[in-house]
Amino acid sequence: MSSAIEVHGVSKRFRLYEEKYTSLKERIIHAGRVPYHDFWALKDIDLEIEQGETLGILGRNGSGKSTLLKCVAGVLKPSAGEIRLRGHLAAMLELGAGFQPELSGRDNIYLNASLLGMSRREVDNSFDDIVAFAELEEFIENQVRFYSSGMYVRLGFAVAVNVNPDILLVDEVLAVGDERFQQKCMERIHRFQKEGRTIVVVSHAPDMMRQLCNRVAVINAGQLVTVGPPGEAIRRFRDVLMDGPEATGAIPAAEFESEAELLAEAVPTNRRVRVVAVRLETDHPERTNMHPGEPARIVVDLEVTSELPGVVFGCAIWNQDEDLVFNSEGAETHRLPVGRSQVIFHFESLPLLDGSYSVNVKVQEPGGGTVHARMEPAVIIPVENPGTTTGIVALPLRVSLETGTGPGESVSSLVKQLPS
Repeated sequence: MSSAIEVHGVSKRFRLYEEKYTSLKERIIHAGRVPYHDFWALKDIDLEIEQGETLGILGRNGSGKSTLLKCVAGVLKPSAGEIRLRGHLAAMLELGAGFQPELSGRDNIYLNASLLGMSRREVDNSFDDIVAFAELEEFIENQVRFYSSGMYVRLGFAVAVNVNPDILLVDEVLAVGDERFQQKCMERIHRFQKEGRTIVVVSHAPDMMRQLCNRVAVINAGQLVTVGPPGEAIRRFRDVLMDGPEATGAIPAAEFESEAELLAEAVPTNRRVRVVAVRLETDHPERTNMHPGEPARIVVDLEVTSELPGVVFGCAIWNQDEDLVFNSEGAETHRLPVGRSQVIFHFESLPLLDGSYSVNVKVQEPGGGTVHARMEPAVIIPVENPGTTTGIVALPLRVSLETGTGPGESVSSLVKQLPS
């Protein structure tokens, strides 16, 4: 299979100005020279994306992932390296990209579609489908400057997917739409996948990567960290998050307006908690495999260097196909004192069927805050089903047979009375 996108040695440099001269006098005094230093948002990126593949680009805010996507789309020109594309490309890069706020939604459809290579006749034929997908029939004649952020996203995505591209680039704009529209977009992306189109998705949401992608590329500080199956890449991404920018030497990428805004997006290093060990305990330690429905305990040994007044403990179970079977973020808040602690996840019954299931554990602030410690995978649960039931989970089931529909009337006699 040939490559749809080839990225060879791509680097991108921005200038970060240390001072800003606004008056004519200042500019004359300094002869038009403004002090700056070079910032490399991308450094020697090599990446090949096969035709029909869905690749995810994963990274923290400021890692360079959106800069890479803009280079692929042709919005930015690389400072070094080369990018080759095979096929017609459409991109949904950011909120309102390619829209003229003073024009109506109708006019912006024609403008945006023409930028993506559609002729006026093609837009005429697709116009009703675009408006229907965006669900903007009532507002299509209004100026888009009056549109909400969700309406912007709906209109932009509707145009991009109705161009029928060979290559579709999608940035994190889908996070702005409501849940119903996100599901609608996912269905269209899945349809594109079945049609063999090439898709590149940029996000910092690992769960979306698991759902959509064949492979995931992790970028940190403008450098390609790894490319591989979603599960392996996501684990590496979370290792990078735990290291923090100070540990990795990362500088937030130039995807923002100013250096101050860049630094505000940095993820702080946090090593107040360390996972020392994780083990699986069962009622039958003599066996190498569990049976469906048996109780189990996941025991996590922690080492705490600084007291945490309130944390929650999370536990997730994934099957061999990287499908999420169970996830608990923890409903109860706990105080973690300095020293050694032990967290035990008690499962009164694990209704899992044949397979090896990986368990991820984490210590986190409530409400999806800072992750203080994480291990993925923490332990493997091997399950062997001695029965004949197949699937992922063993659901409690009781089968009964009713031999009559009324007093003295049997099902067999009722069937015989039916016309042939």
